Amino acid sequence: MSYSFDRDLGFWELPKPDMGAEKIWHPVVRVAARVVPFGYEVDPDNDKLFKPIPQELEALELAKKHLKQYSYREVAAWLTTQTGRSISHSGLQKRILIERRRKKAASIKRRLAKRLEETLAEIEKLEKGVTGYYTISEGDDSC
Repeated sequence: MSYSFDRDLGFWELPKPDMGAEKIWHPVVRVAARVVPFGYEVDPDNDKLFKPIPQELEALELAKKHLKQYSYREVAAWLTTQTGRSISHSGLQKRILIERRRKKAASIKRRLAKRLEETLAEIEKLEKGVTGYYTISEGDDSC
């Protein structure tokens, strides 16, 4: 049995960004950044804020999806040609890693907050059931 692989696979090209549903992007506070992050520009009215550039941020969101299939170098080159603003593969990788780290920390804190609420509810239930009385916080006027 022999297999023939004569067919031409062609040239693969990353798709263009889809500007369908418009998202609302918020300004970012400038803390100690010397370099303006990709997708933002210095606000002309307030130099302590970075004003979002929607086209670049939409392209960056699409670039994150392309990273599942293409390398950082290829995606960074694509992003540069689509937006006209230069970004290196290492700059793109750093940006993605920072966003992942922040997203993970936020989800962990949300989970901890939920567990804290559940624990406080259990404590209140135990205090009411076992001792016949419960403590009232200073700001709690539920009685």
